[in-house]
Order: sequence, then C-alpha cells, then structure tokens
Amino acid sequence: MVVTSRIENVRELVARTRYVVFGFDGPICQLFSGPSATAVARARQDRLTEQALRAPLTGAQRGPTDPGPALAGAAGRHPGAEAAAGFEEWLTRAELEAVRTAMPTAYADPLIHTWAAVGARLAVATGTSARAVTAYLDGRGLTARFGPYIYGRTTDPGTPVPRAAALERTLDLALGAMGAEPDASLMIGATPADHTAAHRSGIRFLGYARRPARARALEEAGVPARCVTDSLEPLLRALRERP
Repeated sequence: MVVTSRIENVRELVARTRYVVFGFDGPICQLFSGPSATAVARARQDRLTEQALRAPLTGAQRGPTDPGPALAGAAGRHPGAEAAAGFEEWLTRAELEAVRTAMPTAYADPLIHTWAAVGARLAVATGTSARAVTAYLDGRGLTARFGPYIYGRTTDPGTPVPRAAALERTLDLALGAMGAEPDASLMIGATPADHTAAHRSGIRFLGYARRPARARALEEAGVPARCVTDSLEPLLRALRERP
C-alpha cells in the first residue's frame, strides 16, 4: 500500500480553514519512534511490574508505540489507586525526556508559522501531557503561534475515561476556547482516536501517516484515502500560493 500525498481539493481545504487543531505526536513531531519507543515500552513494562499493574493490561495497551493507552488501562483497573497516579507522573516524565530527542515532522514548523501568519488560529489537542507539548514547542520557537490553546492529556487516574472520549473532551476544550466555527475548523491527526474525536466534534479531519501501516489504521477507522497524507508539504504549498 502506498500512502498518497494528494490531498483532495487542498486549496479549497486551506481556503476554508480558519481554525486548525494539531495532534502532537505525528503531525508536529515524532515523539516516540524507533529506539525511543522501544526504550519507553521496556521501561513502562518494568514500571507496571513494580506496581503489580502489568497483568490487567491488554496487548494493545502494552504496545511499543503510543504509551498513553497503558495509563488508561492502569487507571481503569485501579480507580483512585496511588499506583495509577504514579504511572501518570512517570509517563509525563518519559514524554518530557522524549522531547529532547523528538524529530520535527517534515514541513510542520513552516506550516505552523505560515498558517498563523495568514491569520488562522491554531491549537494543539492531544493525549500527550501538555507539559511535554509546551516543552517541545518552546524548544522550536513555536509556542507563541499557539498562544494559550495547548490542551494535553486530561486522564484523571481516579476517574478513568475511555481514551477516545478523553481526547474528544480535550478537542472540544480547544475548539471552545478558540471560539471556533465547525465549518471553518480542521484537525490534523495521526490516530483513529483523533479521527473519532474530530468526527464527534463535527469538524473536518486530515490524517497524517508517514507509514502504510498507520494509513491502513486510519482507513480502517473510516478515514477516506483522499483525507490521508504522508506529507504536510501540499498544505504548506497551498498556503503560500493563496491569492
């Protein structure tokens, strides 16, 4: 399967969009990937074993990429447990450490700067800790482009919420704070949960997938192939070609 970068009607998409909500890991940077993802997965296993939380987690929750589901699994089986709260703090620290070696997504920085420069309002809505997001954006000189609209993980270990619902709540917070109009809003995300949140919030969605497996996951979740891209360059080019 070859991922396409031919976003359907990209100029129209850009022209209609005045509020852009970015996911974080994927659309803005590669936070956990390669050796980083493997190291975090192993450390997470050790942490969960120490806290006697490993057994209840599913295979998906123990996966090497996107460690967030493990937090939800731990919290769901141990509501209110200090162990779950401790795991949340550990995960945040792991994300902050990963920020130090995170690779910027190609074209993301100029896309963010350009979209903000032409008057769009930008936000981040993600299952990653807002502390980690802010640390990354600070390091890239991007924080001012998002202003106060940075919304990260809202999972309360004492009151577990399904991950998709938690992300939807985070996205709704971002849209509400910006005063966004649904018809003029777009979310750029990398996961099926991102797509679900955007769909339930009534805004358009563009899937970012560098690898075919990621693209398949998005398409299996109902994202049309014409709304999945392996590059942000077409968006940047369309912005720069605006009359």
